[in-house]
Amino acid sequence: MQTDIHSADHAHPSGALGEVILETRGLTKHYGGVHALEDANFTLRKGEHVAIMGDNGAGKSTFVRQITGVEQRTRGDIYFDGQPVHFAGPLEAREAGIEAVFQTLALADDLDVADNLFLGREKTKWNWLGPFRFLDYKAMRQDTIAALEKTAVKIPNIRNTIQNMSGGQRQCVAIARTATFHSKLTIMDEPTAALGVQETAQVENIIRTLKEAGEPLILISHNMRQVMDTCDRIVVFRRGRICANIDITGGDVTGEEVVSYITGAKTQPEYDVEGLT
Repeated sequence: MQTDIHSADHAHPSGALGEVILETRGLTKHYGGVHALEDANFTLRKGEHVAIMGDNGAGKSTFVRQITGVEQRTRGDIYFDGQPVHFAGPLEAREAGIEAVFQTLALADDLDVADNLFLGREKTKWNWLGPFRFLDYKAMRQDTIAALEKTAVKIPNIRNTIQNMSGGQRQCVAIARTATFHSKLTIMDEPTAALGVQETAQVENIIRTLKEAGEPLILISHNMRQVMDTCDRIVVFRRGRICANIDITGGDVTGEEVVSYITGAKTQPEYDVEGLT
């Protein structure tokens, strides 16, 4: 069966997608002589959920680290919300509207749930005192409870520090933080890799909530069922290059087909895969 290609200017069947929110052109990252990412051309439209798949070391996380400013690209261009960008670090990316959940979570172990949700966005009171401001813990805790309810994340005691929580609870806190603040783009890197069935279901509900709100998402995942259930398109990386771009909105693409692109058994002629097979 011939897989339908979803190119950069291909209209979504539902017509629900907006203009391009993220585009990369020739995005490349070399670590010395190691070519971890090579000439990645990628497009994401507003409202679209795209999964990035590939074997370990295929370049998936490297690609995301360039977008979010965690690392600096070797060459190539990134356009976000219609403008060329070159983020000096993750904070600049977040200020521009990119929220990311990485496998390392980036949580402060000694702080509680509310302090982590509002880390870098602390609410203050008595702002009329000029340079002297005080954290509004009550407001942050109230908003934290509302955020957890909205995302269906269950944390028995939000005053617990992160270091006293299970791995699954930590992951859910990180994801709830990302989903709490309205962003222009959400990126999740293997968000359910270490989670149980119930916690995985919570994360997938958050992803669906983002979809209903029309917020675009990039999801890195090895979970084929999860990708098929929550995404519109799959971009496959192999040996540092994009080797396939698959529209799965029609429901006729199988997991076996996707795996064949991941392993190199199948290729798409639209992509330069010379030397990858």
